[in-house]
Amino acid sequence: MLKKDTKYEILKTTFGHDKFRASQEEAIDAILNKRDLITILPTGGGKSLCYQLPSLMMNGVTIVISPLIALMQDQVNALQNSSIKAQMINSSQDYEEIQETIRQLLAGKIRLLYIAPERLSANGFVQLLKKVEINFFVIDEAHCVSEWGHEFRADYRNLSLLKETFPNTSIAAFTATATHRVQEDIVQSLNLQNPLQLRGKTLRDNLKIYAEQRVGNGRSQLVNFISKFSAQCGIVYAFSRKDVESVCGFLKTKGFSVGAYHAGLPSKTRDKVYKDFIYEKIDIVVATIAFGMGIDKSNIRFVVHMSMPKTMENYYQEIGRAGRDGVDAQTLLLYTKSDDVKMRSFIDDIENNEYKELLYNKLRKMYSYSNSSECRHKLIAQYFDDDIENCEEICDNCKRGEVKKVDITLLCQKLLSSIYRCEQNFGLVHIIDVLRGSKGQKVFQFNHDKLSVYGIGSDISKNDWNAVSDRLFELDAIDIGEHRAIKLKNFGIKILQKKASVEIDEHKMNIKTKTDKKAISNIVHDDVFERFRALRLEIATKNEIPAYIVFSDKTLIDFSQKLPQNRDEALKVNGVGEVKYERYGEDFLALCKEIIEK
Repeated sequence: MLKKDTKYEILKTTFGHDKFRASQEEAIDAILNKRDLITILPTGGGKSLCYQLPSLMMNGVTIVISPLIALMQDQVNALQNSSIKAQMINSSQDYEEIQETIRQLLAGKIRLLYIAPERLSANGFVQLLKKVEINFFVIDEAHCVSEWGHEFRADYRNLSLLKETFPNTSIAAFTATATHRVQEDIVQSLNLQNPLQLRGKTLRDNLKIYAEQRVGNGRSQLVNFISKFSAQCGIVYAFSRKDVESVCGFLKTKGFSVGAYHAGLPSKTRDKVYKDFIYEKIDIVVATIAFGMGIDKSNIRFVVHMSMPKTMENYYQEIGRAGRDGVDAQTLLLYTKSDDVKMRSFIDDIENNEYKELLYNKLRKMYSYSNSSECRHKLIAQYFDDDIENCEEICDNCKRGEVKKVDITLLCQKLLSSIYRCEQNFGLVHIIDVLRGSKGQKVFQFNHDKLSVYGIGSDISKNDWNAVSDRLFELDAIDIGEHRAIKLKNFGIKILQKKASVEIDEHKMNIKTKTDKKAISNIVHDDVFERFRALRLEIATKNEIPAYIVFSDKTLIDFSQKLPQNRDEALKVNGVGEVKYERYGEDFLALCKEIIEK
């Protein structure tokens, strides 16, 4: 039998925390009472503790179903570093490794076993699980169950069989991204019985969110933003493999410590970049969305999107990878209408009309969010059926305060007239070329240099014309038709007929890079913090584990501020439990004393 420490003792001694975060205790109590559970908490909200802690208080093994190998590896490494008996079975392991894990499982030597959903379909695996005492199942990234979600996976649909095969074993489902509709679908698909349903607040108050229209290729905006984060970890998301290579190469020429990650690279190259990032041999990874879902790295200080994500779910999950340790982090989204057009062209090829319309709708909401002047945290909350007040100062729109409007009705009429004169058969780039009096071959090929609108907007920059078109898209005055041709809609005709006027936020014209250079991370980057950081890296390298698994940035900040002088004081540092103290405490105390003496 297990020693029945209380959940509060385990929280402090094993995980190093003094109190539970929102919803954690309720989730833990539900699991201990063998009740089905679905919990929706933002990335960094502490979902893993909700099932790891009760597992230590129960007899048997906890089976954790997780979609990505990288996520399993991070979780298992962190648990083993806290002296918790965790193992995994996945396709990256050889036959002997898997057999050894099975031997440990049958001998009752594993507390938590991580597996991929497809493992349940493997020959004989369910029969193997029937031979052991399972206290409860965990389904991580549970939104993958739902066809209404953004990352539906067929293997997750098969998890409905768990309740049929193990009717008396409870299931705890967790995700960071689920609307009410997706939440209901998860409950039904998994056959959860009278589950406790917990929804955390979507607001991440340590996350500053910025978005701005991309100027050209966005390189200068990117450099201006990430230059604030000297030797700190960050992720830059780019749209395609080619974009990843290009942005990564550019950042290297600017002296940044950076690696590229995408599905087209050899697996050995990807693994090296991943490990270099985890072990802090490089600061930045430029990647497609193939990178990130499985990252449990807590000290990522920034996330940049070089183009617009396809859904709010993707966006919220990706920016959520920053600041998981609770310390300030920042995100930047660079976008233009061309991102929307590009995404739309991929959706066009989908045959299922219902699913196609669902994706169109998600894309419309993503673009509306990008181009909005409202509080970004509030818009995210509304999307996920949450209700919060304006954030006041942790997004660009709220920091900007009251926005001055500029009348652009005349510019809109010029652009709409150009669309009409070109017979609604051409894309936006061509329309703007006509307005600006371009000498390009295509303009002369179609005799558009002879149109009355040719050159009437030559005094307006391409960026400003894009801002005008973005506003017209936002107002549903124009739309994209077949072959990306721009079409007039009813409201656009009203504007042309001078029956409606149009205003735009002043800051969206004459676009410049507006990232707030004063908004910097609150990490203490003095010599004291850097000495703790160096010690952490030295210990991590010696033990061949990622630095953030030793202690988080938040813990280092607390060390640098409190400078504890004995064991009792060290155990009061956030994130220092008895297990971590036994492993690393003396080294950190020695540094504290050295700093005090000097």
